[in-house]
Amino acid sequence: MASSSRTVPPEPSRAASVAMLLVAVCLVAANMRPAITGLGPLLDQIGADTGMSVSALGVLAAVPLVAWALFSPLAHELSRRFGQPRVLMWSLLVLLAGTLVRSIPGPVVSLWVGTAIIGIGIAIINVLMPAVVKRGFPGHVAAVTAAYTALLAGLGAVSSGVVVPISHISLDGDPAGWRFALLVTGAALLPFAIAGWWWAHRGAAHVHVRATAPRGRTGIWADPTAWLVAVYMGLQASMFYMFVTWLAPLSMSIGRTEVVAGIDVMVYQLFSLAGCLLLPLILRGGLERWAPALIPSLAIVGVAGLMIAPDAVLLWASLIGLTGGATLAMSLTLMAQRARDHDASAALSGMSQSVGYVIAALGPVAFGTLHSATGDWTASLALVLAVLAALTVVGLFAGRDRYVLDRS
Repeated sequence: MASSSRTVPPEPSRAASVAMLLVAVCLVAANMRPAITGLGPLLDQIGADTGMSVSALGVLAAVPLVAWALFSPLAHELSRRFGQPRVLMWSLLVLLAGTLVRSIPGPVVSLWVGTAIIGIGIAIINVLMPAVVKRGFPGHVAAVTAAYTALLAGLGAVSSGVVVPISHISLDGDPAGWRFALLVTGAALLPFAIAGWWWAHRGAAHVHVRATAPRGRTGIWADPTAWLVAVYMGLQASMFYMFVTWLAPLSMSIGRTEVVAGIDVMVYQLFSLAGCLLLPLILRGGLERWAPALIPSLAIVGVAGLMIAPDAVLLWASLIGLTGGATLAMSLTLMAQRARDHDASAALSGMSQSVGYVIAALGPVAFGTLHSATGDWTASLALVLAVLAALTVVGLFAGRDRYVLDRS
């Protein structure tokens, strides 16, 4: 028969497919934060170049978080309609487009529009990644989540550390500037992520596996366990982005140079990476139940240290970074652990990240506003302590063994 003459390419083995997916997940993770974390160390340059006020710069830093809050709820439905691989691929392309728009020389509006587009692309990726891990690595959720969050934090740290030196590179006798620096740090690895994701799914590019029939998925918004995960997500993200945005200006206010302040932010995020990697060790035995509530204690010590002895900023930033990475990995792990299947995980991820980033978006704006109003950092750091105290309380309840949409 005619059909028998067709050559069908052999499908990769299960082990090879899993390995390719893991590589693709890691490449995607490497691009989930550099476009965002490079902004903070450049705020002084951007303000001087554009004339934007401190408050306006705080709002600019919050734009991606607002986009995550607004667009996260769409990710689950897009995934159900078009399939996770296709939606995630388009999200990577949107992220690339936003990075290019943000770096276009000219009117300041391109900075705002590009930043918003970046936020939209990452919003969808943020939501889908826990579901991708739940489906692709069901027996290794905590380990794979730790790996991709570590890459996310690590490359975000590198972006913070190198973005200021890149802006000072001489091009035709003039400094390259903040736009060029944001372009390099935001887009350098994106082509590899796009190619890796396509390669891992090339044999199934046309296949759309529908999610299982929903059991009242809109009920996720009325589920108390989902709200605990959402608030935990929001509080930890608020703390993290307050420091990603404002740690460099805080460091410069105590006499550190712009380059050194950028390195401070990098160290903060490198310790976030360590926190991500340490989480699987914590989630063992009896500690698993209490981990969400115990992890913030390191950051409480770190923030108190910044208030009392700010000259030891690297020590305190390290403690805060450990909490930031571990609580991020804990949040993403909860999105998988508190769901019985990948569809429920995607629903929980969309809902909790939507709510969470509404909370998170308020953080950098409130932090900057308090600093602008008082002229120092005490009130801003007191705000962070309040957030960490709330995170501890929510963690006590989020750590209980419960499932969202559980009808059993």
